[in-house]
Amino acid sequence: MTDQTHTPKSGLGRRAFLQSATATGLAAATMPLGSRIWAQSGQVLRVSSYADIDALDPGFYQNGYNVDVMNCIYSKLVRYVPGREWEWELEAAEEIEQIDETHIRFKLKPGLMFTGGYGEITAEDVKFSFERVLEHDSPVKSDWGPLDHVEVTGKYEGTIVLKEPFQPLWSITLPYGTGHIVSKKAVMEATENGGDFGMTPPAFSGPYILQEWKPNQYVQLVRNPEWTGEAPGFDEIRILPMDDTKTAERAYEAGDLDFTQITLSSLAQYRGNVPANTVIEEYPSLYYVWLGMNLDNPALGDENLRKAIQYAINADQIIDAVYFGEAAPATGMIAPGLPGHRETPSVPVAGDLDKAREFLEAAGGPPSEPLTIDALNASEWKTMAEVIQAQLAQIGIPTQINVQDSGSFWTLGMESEGDRWKDMQLVLNRFSMLPDPYYATSWFVSDQVGIWNWERFSSAEFDALHKQALSETDTAKRAEIYQEMQALMEASGAYKFITHEGTPVMYREGLEPALRPDGRPLYIDFKGSV
Repeated sequence: MTDQTHTPKSGLGRRAFLQSATATGLAAATMPLGSRIWAQSGQVLRVSSYADIDALDPGFYQNGYNVDVMNCIYSKLVRYVPGREWEWELEAAEEIEQIDETHIRFKLKPGLMFTGGYGEITAEDVKFSFERVLEHDSPVKSDWGPLDHVEVTGKYEGTIVLKEPFQPLWSITLPYGTGHIVSKKAVMEATENGGDFGMTPPAFSGPYILQEWKPNQYVQLVRNPEWTGEAPGFDEIRILPMDDTKTAERAYEAGDLDFTQITLSSLAQYRGNVPANTVIEEYPSLYYVWLGMNLDNPALGDENLRKAIQYAINADQIIDAVYFGEAAPATGMIAPGLPGHRETPSVPVAGDLDKAREFLEAAGGPPSEPLTIDALNASEWKTMAEVIQAQLAQIGIPTQINVQDSGSFWTLGMESEGDRWKDMQLVLNRFSMLPDPYYATSWFVSDQVGIWNWERFSSAEFDALHKQALSETDTAKRAEIYQEMQALMEASGAYKFITHEGTPVMYREGLEPALRPDGRPLYIDFKGSV
């Protein structure tokens, strides 16, 4: 798979990093918003999403598909630039500058309004939005790392103060989920002590507002009448949740969608038979797919059994069966092009059945009861589970596949949802990632056990390395740290990495989609006609 990413700004040396942070922001400020967004009166953009939204509070977001919507209804200081390179530009900020390794000065554009009579976006709202993530112990507080506080120096001006250097600030924190700004007054009125407002935003500040949400049916976004920037590309955006991408492909072919991601298996089929009036493009992916094992489940307590499972799994066979050979095997969590990517995993991509049988013998043989494999209810995940089931059967380990819908699956390992995590054994999982290795490893520190760390992997050495890498400015040294962390994960026996997949998309001729370098949509920059 061709890699289209490059080393993010966090990999630059200190002086070059500070210069580039200022220069990129100021250069973007000279580009009128209207030069990249055109209004198409009366048009509705219809797109698919791989799951339904379930959290619209940016301080407590859960997944990338929630952020896709948040990008439309809130504003951030900076945002990702559509295209093939990972860069950012100004959004709500008129100016932004990293003064030193722990201080970032910003100045807001005046006249950006919250809906519902809550007035302008001010520096006080920025302070409230960022600090509440830590004050309320948000599940995604790691996005803000060593944030200390935001100092307000004027109505539109302030300084973000960190306790120590934090390399992912520009590549993840500010342009992604927790970088969105909410109204302090609106949230305080709507919640207890400014906590999570869930699916009921008390005010909007982006080009769109949430007009209607019908769970598992659609999300309807319409133009924000109080938006003071240039009009976005469409009057309305309809996002249709579809767990199975094959379903989205059929909906597109039936004329019900204008833009959708497609599966890698379908990409192979579409190569010689592109649907009429359709454009297909390929993007690399920052997703990582793996089989995880619950270390706290009694059936998986023997490390030798876990290693037997690791070595019995052949990722190449899975990729051939599920993706028709259109993906490359993963060597860890971190995709090619990012610091920390490994050329070779500790456990061979193709496994080793002889070694698997040796580990199984050391474990005393197969477990007395079939192990369960939990998988999302979509064709590729069911196929993947079936291939793994057959591979484990080759060494005498019986398994049972449990297919889960998205609402049930995404709470499997969360202690907050009850005791289901105790019964979970093997689980096929896929996490999205952003252009910094920190975003991959942050979910597997000890503090994430019972939240997103479903394997319940806990290593003091891993945690220390994770913290060390956050402030390391030398790209080569950072890479070595992240490579060591992935080796620790594999050594636990709880992980078998499979693939980073890929992100092919298709859309109607005449539509000009705006996508991140990994193919994820930036809907407010879509333009053209459908």
